[in-house]
Order: sequence, then structure tokens, then C-alpha cells
Amino acid sequence: MNKQRTVLILGANSDVAKQCILQYTAKGYTVFAASRDLISLENFITKNHMENSVQVIFFDAADFSSHQKFYEELPMKPHVVIYAAGFLRQNEQASKDFNDAFEMMKVNYAGAVSVLNIIANDFSNTNLERIISLSSLSGVRGRKSNYIYGSTKAAFTTYLSGLRQDLSSRNITVNVLISGYIRTKINDGLKLNESLIMEPEYVAGDSFTIVPNWKWKIIYWILKISPEFLVAKLP
Repeated sequence: MNKQRTVLILGANSDVAKQCILQYTAKGYTVFAASRDLISLENFITKNHMENSVQVIFFDAADFSSHQKFYEELPMKPHVVIYAAGFLRQNEQASKDFNDAFEMMKVNYAGAVSVLNIIANDFSNTNLERIISLSSLSGVRGRKSNYIYGSTKAAFTTYLSGLRQDLSSRNITVNVLISGYIRTKINDGLKLNESLIMEPEYVAGDSFTIVPNWKWKIIYWILKISPEFLVAKLP
């Protein structure tokens, strides 16, 4: 029996995903790192001398028709799946150009549902133990500065809540990581509060709580319980 433990990381070129690669290889996992940007990912793997434990595979979250074939051709079915793919356009731009809004919908929500449904419905994969997905505090409440991006994350979080209930009977854990600002490429150029920014290696840590970092826990609950007229005053 093959006892090698495997993790499939979808959107593996993100900064948080790269930290996951480092942490899972350190634990002895074989990592299937899936991304559109194979060159950047391969450079990262070579730089960190992980060629023997990481296999790079092309994956396009927005190309729904390719997901079934992608999954069927995996060398081994995974024990752990991490969905870290993401796409962001500023709200002012996305509200005027539906192509940008639609791309966020495809990568952040629809593509995730497409591929995770395929994985979850593979009853032959008795290896599967856990699905971990990155959502965002932007999806907790609608705010005028990011309601299009936030809506994709809200939908994703709701999907994962239901998926968790559905898979519980098979003893498969579904974790949703609702994070605040992370020092990643997706936030490059934004003016953010430095005291609230989390490092990718912290977010990628093994203890996937619902909301990492006590400051973001407070913000999460404030957003959850605040009346609409107060939320509307936020940027």
C-alpha cells in the first residue's frame, strides 16, 4: 500500500500557497502544485531545492471545462486539498468593466466550486481528509470600497459552510480561512494599515482557525454584528 501523503494546492503561485508548499514538504508530503504560471512556480521550487517532493501541474481556475480532466490525471489522489487561487480588481474598475468583475467571480468562486465539487464527489478517493480554502473578511459584510470582490468571497464562504456539513459524514474536514490583509502580490500598491498586515507564512500555518490574528477576530465580529447604517460609513 502506498502510504505517501499528498497535498494538492490549487493556485499554488500565490504567496500563501508557496508558504504552504514549504510547510507541507517539511512534513514529508508530496505536493502537487497547480497554477497557470508554471515558470514562476518552478523557479520557486528550484530555489528552495524541492524538485524531489513537488510536482508542478497546469491548472486554470477559470477554465471550468478542464477541471474534470485535470483531476482525473493527477498522479495520486490527495489527502489534503488547498484552494488558494484568487483574483482582485479594484471596485471602481470592476464596477465599470464587467469583464474584470466576471474574472473575480470565476476565479474566486465559480472555479472553486467547479473543481472542489469534482474532488468532493470522488467517493473512490478514500485518502481525502481535509479541504482548506482561503476566503476573506471582505465577504463578511458588503462595503462600498470592495463589494464586488467581497461578494465573491461571501459566496465562497457560504459554499464551504455547506460543503463542510455535506462531507462531515465521510469524516472529511472543511476549513475556511477568513483572513484580513496579507502581505501578498494581490495587495501590491494598496495603502494598508501595517499593524494589521499578516505575513503569508503565518496564514499558511498548520492551525487553520476561522479567523487568524486577534485583531482580525475583533474586526470580524464588529463587521458581523454592526447595523447596516454603521457598515455603510466604512470606506
